[in-house]
Amino acid sequence: MKIAYITQSYPPMVSGASIVVKRLADGMAKCSHSVLIIAASDTGNAYIENFPRIKVVRLKSVTNPKRAHQRFVRFSLKEIYAELKAFEPDLIHIHDVLSLGILGIFIAKKMKVPVTATVHQLPWFVCAYLPSIPGLKPMVEYSLWRYSRWLNRQCQSLIVPTETIARTIEIHGGFQTVPISNGVDFQQFSPFPQSYAEDRSLFDKYQLNPNLPIILHVGRLDVDKNVDAVVRAGAQVIQRIPAQLLIVGDGECRKKLSDLSDRLGIRDCCHFPGFVDAASDLPGLYRIATVFTTASEIETQGLVLLEAMASGLPIVAVDATCIHEVVKNQVNGYLIPSVHYQSLADGLVAILQNPVKSQQMGAASLSIVQEHSIQASLGKHEKLYREVIVQNRPFQKSTSRSEPVISSDDLARLF
Repeated sequence: MKIAYITQSYPPMVSGASIVVKRLADGMAKCSHSVLIIAASDTGNAYIENFPRIKVVRLKSVTNPKRAHQRFVRFSLKEIYAELKAFEPDLIHIHDVLSLGILGIFIAKKMKVPVTATVHQLPWFVCAYLPSIPGLKPMVEYSLWRYSRWLNRQCQSLIVPTETIARTIEIHGGFQTVPISNGVDFQQFSPFPQSYAEDRSLFDKYQLNPNLPIILHVGRLDVDKNVDAVVRAGAQVIQRIPAQLLIVGDGECRKKLSDLSDRLGIRDCCHFPGFVDAASDLPGLYRIATVFTTASEIETQGLVLLEAMASGLPIVAVDATCIHEVVKNQVNGYLIPSVHYQSLADGLVAILQNPVKSQQMGAASLSIVQEHSIQASLGKHEKLYREVIVQNRPFQKSTSRSEPVISSDDLARLF
């Protein structure tokens, strides 16, 4: 197969979508499929990278004012069309359901190529970034749900990572999706150290105290992730028992969170190393941690939850969206009914004060996460791609590929 992925974010830019696309692209290439990736440039300037069976086209981009170290493409219809026309994909898979995704859908229709899309965010997640103007968020959410119904009609399939999100879209959007877990690489994330000295090396490098348990949080440090609740919960824990807090990630709120830890009097045992690459020290940091926690209420799956579980960690999280699908209350961790830092702290203390229970919960995490292997995810994507392509063949034959695909009038209407 020849598969084209369209996404705003792609490594080295870091987001849930970029990680998912990278894994899909690498996995499909290993299965001998040809892959084209069209994404925003991480430098601002357009450039192209070529790898075995993978071509990455980086389009000219501008800074995203709402996301640290993120850029986006404003409008590149001609460039996208030229690349897709030269590649002649069997299927286009979009991971940006707005700007670039719309262009991908438009071109796919002209080329008679089927489209699938992955939904990485729900409308109310997007509304978290809106200003507090009366009536604004309900109006935007209503408009986005209407748009999602339009999107469904343009695509041959819509993928979501969890059953909960599938049910939510069916209720609010009125259509069905295909649940496929994003998966986790068990070779990369596991409880087993890569070397005898891994622990000591990481404690030294990140200035951690080897004699204190580590409360770990990994993810974007932006307002929608509620990381301030994690810091406040960490302060409550540290007041009750000896511990340290490790906040891995970067974002617009990083300095505010560091300042908050200072005001709470825990700055000396609260560490903010910034972004840590999964290809570098991140798996090891999961392994030396004692417990993982998150206060996010906007997850469609939560890649970091899968990574923590694959590393054998117990979890303390907020019972929101789909998190209950992987975090089973009192089995592999604790689910807190709402974002309340005192409740988060109570769950963390309960684990840290009971090493036997912590070990049992970590083992339960390992057991639960087994159904989320990256291999299973890739296999389900590949199967869906083949089904969509076969279903589209009668539609392809109805129009000759030699006909003009995009006219000058088409371009004029979009510019």
